[in-house]
Amino acid sequence: MKRDFADFWNLLWELALGVCAAFSLINAFAPQQDLPWKPLDLSRPIGQATAAKVADFILPQTAAPEESAAVTEACMQVLREAGVQVERAEDVDDGGFCVVRGAVRITGGAVTPLAGSPVMQCPLAVRYVIWDRQVLQPAAEATFGSRVARINDVGTYACRRIYGQTDLAARPSEHARANALDIGGMTLADGRKVSVLTDWPGTGPAGVEGASFLRRIRDGACRVFSTVLTPDYNEAHANHLHLDGAPRSLCAMGPSPEQAAKDARDAAAETG
Repeated sequence: MKRDFADFWNLLWELALGVCAAFSLINAFAPQQDLPWKPLDLSRPIGQATAAKVADFILPQTAAPEESAAVTEACMQVLREAGVQVERAEDVDDGGFCVVRGAVRITGGAVTPLAGSPVMQCPLAVRYVIWDRQVLQPAAEATFGSRVARINDVGTYACRRIYGQTDLAARPSEHARANALDIGGMTLADGRKVSVLTDWPGTGPAGVEGASFLRRIRDGACRVFSTVLTPDYNEAHANHLHLDGAPRSLCAMGPSPEQAAKDARDAAAETG
């Protein structure tokens, strides 16, 4: 009996040593962005643990002022360590669901400027910087041989329900929490412009390359943001890309059910 007990403890000890060795190897050689216990580095590629690390900065609606301040400061520090200039903005409380906690504003540094330096939640700012570095700029250089110099036609905070509906049953927009970013277009370093409204179909000034570029940054956005909506989704997004950090996830690669039904009715009317 004593020998069996000793063998059992020896086996547990060997297993523990094996686990520690495996952890050490993973910790030493696995990419930092894939390890949830490693700090978030905005200069590294998007990894398996990136989304969870960004989520650590999301404030619950019931967060106390002290928690809100501490979490937001930690979030801003990640941005600063990445060379991004960021400042704390005044939180917003317009009543009802129109409340913004942990508001910040990107003011410069190693990031593509957003027109107007809009106010947004800090985790959204982190998502934007990741998307800018890992998706937007590589796509621009690969497609046009030029970097993006500026993001145009930007929108973040707006106290409203989705699509501006007045129906009280309609859910609040993520814009009402400054947790959504609308992008209408961008200007390249060589002066060329890309517009979602005119270039999404592939027949605008940016040509087929413009349409390909916009879809490429859409696909990459789906790896960074929770919700990604485009002109394909519905008419409300005909002139911009909608990127947000909502708890739910929707990467729209085609029309919404409502838009698909409308398109079917329109097609039937044309052939009827």
